[in-house]
Amino acid sequence: MRKLFFSESACKETKLHSAPHSWLPLERGSLSKSSGHASGGTSIESLMKMPEPAVLPHFKPADYVDILAQIHEELESCPPDEKSCLYLLQFQVFRGLGEAKLLRRSLQSAWEKASTIHEKLIFGAWLKYEKKGEEAISDLLSSCGKCSQEFRLLDFVSQVSTGAHDMSYDEESDEFRGSAVVHFRIRDDMIACDRRKLAALSTPLYAMLNGGFRESYLEVIDMSRNGISPIGMRAISKFSLSGRLPYLSADAILEMLDFANKFCCKGLKDACERKLASFVSSRQDAIDFMECALELGCSILAASCLQVLLNELPECLNDEQVVRIFSSANKQQRLTMVGNASFSLYCLLSEVSMSTNPTSDVTLSFLEKLVESASDSRQKQLALHQLACTRFLRKDYAEAEPLFSAAFSAGHLYSVVGLARLTSLRGNKHFALKLLDSVMSSRWPLGWMYQERALYLDGDSKLENLNKATELDPTLTYPYMFRAASLMKRQSVEAALMEINRILGFKLVLECLELRFCCYLALEDYRAALCDVQAILTLAPDYRMIGGRVAAKQLRMLVLENVEQSTTADCWMQLYDRWSSVDDIGSLSVIYQMLESDTSKGVLYFRQSLLLLRLNCPEAAMRSLQLAREHAASNHERLVYEGWILYDTGHCEEGLQKAEASIAIQRSFEAFFLKAYALADSSLDPSTSATVVSLLEDALRCPSDRLRKGQALNNLGSVYVDCGKLDLAAECYINALKIGHTRAHQGLARVHFLRNNRTGAYDEMTKLIEKARNNASAYEKRSEYCDRELTKADLQMVTKLDPLRVYPYRYRAAVLMDNHKEKEAIEELTKAIAFKADLNLLHLRAAFHEHIGDISSALRDCRAALSVDPNHQEMLELHHRVNSQEP
Repeated sequence: MRKLFFSESACKETKLHSAPHSWLPLERGSLSKSSGHASGGTSIESLMKMPEPAVLPHFKPADYVDILAQIHEELESCPPDEKSCLYLLQFQVFRGLGEAKLLRRSLQSAWEKASTIHEKLIFGAWLKYEKKGEEAISDLLSSCGKCSQEFRLLDFVSQVSTGAHDMSYDEESDEFRGSAVVHFRIRDDMIACDRRKLAALSTPLYAMLNGGFRESYLEVIDMSRNGISPIGMRAISKFSLSGRLPYLSADAILEMLDFANKFCCKGLKDACERKLASFVSSRQDAIDFMECALELGCSILAASCLQVLLNELPECLNDEQVVRIFSSANKQQRLTMVGNASFSLYCLLSEVSMSTNPTSDVTLSFLEKLVESASDSRQKQLALHQLACTRFLRKDYAEAEPLFSAAFSAGHLYSVVGLARLTSLRGNKHFALKLLDSVMSSRWPLGWMYQERALYLDGDSKLENLNKATELDPTLTYPYMFRAASLMKRQSVEAALMEINRILGFKLVLECLELRFCCYLALEDYRAALCDVQAILTLAPDYRMIGGRVAAKQLRMLVLENVEQSTTADCWMQLYDRWSSVDDIGSLSVIYQMLESDTSKGVLYFRQSLLLLRLNCPEAAMRSLQLAREHAASNHERLVYEGWILYDTGHCEEGLQKAEASIAIQRSFEAFFLKAYALADSSLDPSTSATVVSLLEDALRCPSDRLRKGQALNNLGSVYVDCGKLDLAAECYINALKIGHTRAHQGLARVHFLRNNRTGAYDEMTKLIEKARNNASAYEKRSEYCDRELTKADLQMVTKLDPLRVYPYRYRAAVLMDNHKEKEAIEELTKAIAFKADLNLLHLRAAFHEHIGDISSALRDCRAALSVDPNHQEMLELHHRVNSQEP
């Protein structure tokens, strides 16, 4: 039901970087393309100074399917203590693929499968870091009586078993030479101790008090020079009798811990560690106690300190004392601090530090520790490559080269990019090409290989390689930007605009929006330029343009001076028009402008979140939802936004609770709509449909605007279709269209089709294609209502508009298979799998491999697919069947 309510988007969310287009004049009133000079020089010439694509510091295996299959196979048979490391590797593969949802799930699995307390706290802290900004969700869950486990500190001290540490001896047969009571003199104090009980604390004490030493016969032993105070010694005496520590200050327990360490009293040391662990509550506590823990080898105390420090990521890495602890720890100290989870710890620390400043000394020191901690080939590939990337960014070229070379030799093919860049920097482009050609000749070439090759070529050869890169991997940004910049240089601004629109049609990248902004300025289309800069600011409020030299907000103000101001009424009309024409970026821009003056900020931020979800920007959407909550005009409105926050983070039942609480205060469109939406998505009971219909009818009876009422009518039509009530469904869709809800054409087409009117369905989808600015999904849907040739044409158009949509590849592969062209069918799927880790593509290719008897390839695809979705029932069945056929 959910997919009927929001249009599907197959876009990938991309990390947002700036592109240095230093050609935009910054003087007030100098936005005309005729002003050829500014601080950055000639506009078009400056635009051509395109930055090279970054050498990505990710684990990027040449065949990610093979690696995922290996990981899945190992997870099936490995001991429990190896699972977390395998899920961490899986996380790194998905990080390299840009699959945000999948990498977070791998991280969650690593946390759930953690076999040691160290792994549990590391991956728990990592999850918290990945979910930075979502702490409000934890508070909302608490208000519903549910806790978010990852945000809680672990009470692991009680979970670590004590074990039997004290000496054992026979009370009857073990004869003690000295008196039963021994006194310890500490300066002017005398502390009486039970000789037998104290001797039982450790072998050294036993030897001292009942061995061949002089102290065995003494009744008074001077302990003034052993660093223990009278208070500490009395506590040790009490511990020897009862096995429990009395309540003491941290300083006194530290004395006892030092004593226990000197005399090898394992039981006493363990008890002191546990007691000190309870004192660790702040960063400074953790710093102070960690130094002691590492010096004395206290693993429980060290873990308690580590948890507090990791819980404060990334802020704690601004503290030099914290950085020193992590960057100076030797192998033995790392073993004390994190056991065998050293690689996982430095993976986390490196990632946090790289995201803050990839060239800092802190990042460098953590990555060096990561290399030291790497134990197997795959870990070494990642660690060496990441350290090489940081060295490269720091321009430490002499140090970077052997690291890239070592990573490449270990099997990380992508590291050849670093080697080629370094070779080119030395002026030897020919050898850089030879390096890449040697890699490409040994395997199926990938898009990034052609993109990299193009950097060392000129003219037509460069463009040919970039075109090949786009053909093999249409998600690569650089080729589109370079082609657009080349067209700009030739004064073909309209053609440049078309080129950059190709990628913006399916992948929202800020650097591409910035380039399009520049194109619009060259055309003197200031309203369109304003639209793009406002969309940029919606996605990244602090974004800086022109190579990071100018704040996007400043450029917006300059462009705004050249655009006629709109009233609030004008803005609402523009929003209706853009929403109806499925212009999501344009709608974002209008909302940004309205937020400057409109008092209904909660409503506007909520609309903004809906658009961002459609554009596949879930983090930005969540930020907007939280702003909607902050700016809610009433309590019942706030509850609705809280419900959506919970629903969008997978807490459907809690979302329903918030909707019901809102309705109890005041009946409103949004509260009923939320309840209907959540109920339809959470219940498989057919009888639920009647409740959903009733809720949507209640929503439609409440005041709202045309945009939302159109969505409600569309959803109601979908429910009626599912119930077989086609006349009522058609009425809903027609009413939705009357108030400008363009997507209702798709629902009405479905009604025509179910009435055996394929022509009517095709015509209805044609209307949607004509009206919608983003219409790849409309072409895909229309392909279901026409003959094979028209279907092929529509699906080719889908792939052209949005190459990330997987259905066209599957359809074409199925047609080829029907025509007994098995090799071509598999190649069609392989082409898409190369740049998109999709369950359905892998599933179909596995089935094709099984059909032609290639069981090993089928099994590999099954395992990779189950890495993408481990609970997919059909995939599990195919995997079981194929696995049983393997020789």
